[in-house]
Parts: sequence; C-alpha cells; structure tokens
Amino acid sequence: MTIGERVLELIHDRGMTQKEFSEITGIPQSTMSSWKGKKQNPGMDKLQVICDVLKIDPYYLVSGTKVNEAVNADYILVYRDNKEEYDLMVEYRKLNEDNKKRIEGYIQALMEMQLKD
Repeated sequence: MTIGERVLELIHDRGMTQKEFSEITGIPQSTMSSWKGKKQNPGMDKLQVICDVLKIDPYYLVSGTKVNEAVNADYILVYRDNKEEYDLMVEYRKLNEDNKKRIEGYIQALMEMQLKD
C-alpha cells in the first residue's frame, strides 16, 4: 500500500470525506485522487499536516506499522490532545537524572506487579 492509499484509507476510517480533509489540510481533492489513481504519494511538505489531522505518527504513515509494534523504533510521538501522557513526558524531561532513574524504577516495579495480576 502506498502512503497516499494509506492516507485515503485513514480518511475513510475517521469518517471524513475527502472534501472535509481537503478543507482542513488545504490539500486539493485532485491531489488526493492522484494518490489513488496514479499511485502517487503526498509531498514531504504535507506529511506533518496529514499526521496532525489524522492523529497518527509519521512512522505509521510511512511504514504502515504502529510504533509500539515496531521492534527498533527510535522515537515515540505523543499528541498534546492526549493531555495526561503529554504532560507526563513534559514533566519527566524536566527532572534531573537521579529522579528520572527513580521514575523508571517505579515504572519497572509497576510492570512487574501487572505481570503478576
């Protein structure tokens, strides 16, 4: 599946029309038609707006694989509208190294407890 085809599928999955998507992103419907008919892909300059509107990470858009399914992903993407997770990451990054290690220890202990349940 091409990136363009994946975008069209995601638009449909989100219950959007191509017209609505076009109005939100500024990407002409004729461009979207070429993604399917001519098997073309969106330009690099459009990838971030597509990801933002469809609420997907760029890794998934390009590869078709969710980051948590990827074995060697180098990054994760946290959207601001997932407030709790986003705020947690922002605050974690403010911590000094000792406190980051403590948080990581808590997470490890919680994961071990969860496995026992």
